[in-house]
Amino acid sequence: MKSRYRLPLWILLALAAFLIVLHTALPHLVRNYLNDKMADMGDYRGQVADVDLAWWRGAYRLDGLLIEKKDKQVQAPLLDAPLIDIAVSWRELWRNQAVVAVVVFEQPKLNFVDGGERGESQTGDGVDWRDQLEALLPITLNEIRVVDGQLSFRNFTAEPPVHVYASAVDASLYNLTNSADAKGERVATFEGTAKLFNQAPMEARAHFDPFTDWENFQVSLRMTDLDLTKLNDFSNAYGSFDFAKGSGDLVLEVEAKDSQLGGYIKPLLHNVEVFNFRQDIEAEDKGFFRGLWEAVVGGTEEVLQNQRKDQFATRIELSGSTRSADVSPFQAFIAILRNAFVQAFTARFERSLELEEE
Repeated sequence: MKSRYRLPLWILLALAAFLIVLHTALPHLVRNYLNDKMADMGDYRGQVADVDLAWWRGAYRLDGLLIEKKDKQVQAPLLDAPLIDIAVSWRELWRNQAVVAVVVFEQPKLNFVDGGERGESQTGDGVDWRDQLEALLPITLNEIRVVDGQLSFRNFTAEPPVHVYASAVDASLYNLTNSADAKGERVATFEGTAKLFNQAPMEARAHFDPFTDWENFQVSLRMTDLDLTKLNDFSNAYGSFDFAKGSGDLVLEVEAKDSQLGGYIKPLLHNVEVFNFRQDIEAEDKGFFRGLWEAVVGGTEEVLQNQRKDQFATRIELSGSTRSADVSPFQAFIAILRNAFVQAFTARFERSLELEEE
């Protein structure tokens, strides 16, 4: 009988040593590659603190991803992602022989900043993020998940500074593959929930083609039971008034077909009090004319609210194109009058854009 052929021990040891060296060196090579690619991204730059590999599940983890403006004049980074897990889908690899990845962001923070006249704004403009993502990850992304994230709008130059944020963001963005369906269409879906100011529940859903410039999409969003006093820094900075009490809901449905925009935004305010003599006139940090302006704002809201239900509602129609959305002030004013004296809206979706299309 022939004996089985066995590799010499030294070959096995050399192979094991090579794998150990590869496992040790490859994370540093990947980190250096990513940092080199992100060093110059138009108006922004990025860096990764560390990279860990998980061979047994075809994944690697990025630690400490930071994307910020090059000039560093903004007091918050555009993106701060402590941990990102990128894993290859073995199911897609086995069934379709395609390298498809699932990306999970754990506790990321995304910051948009209004710099006003004295500071630097930060909106993410100045970078083709789609091209940048393809350069960093030259594989197909089928799904992106966000776990316990935060989305913020900030203004550091306002007095006091403005920070409007949605916390506890859990979202999924899936069906991002390059393949089209039977009709030749590519439809990605976004679903997410969050809490505005860590208090008011929000839910959102969207359908869109990830390979077009937002020519066709559908978006719906609902937020309920927001304590309006949490908006005081924002309303103070942008409207020169604040809320003494009240709560609010918001419903939004928007769609675009061939770049033509349609839909509505519908706010609903309950038990609102803007003007308070003791708070607004006698307060040391407010002047007489500031208090007078808040009296005008509060008086206008009082006239236009539904007296029976003590709520203030309107429906603002959206029209135009995806490149220049237009909200008609006249339409908004007519909607305020109609809904203030005729009926009060409830915080629910008034219509389904999908059903209308069918």
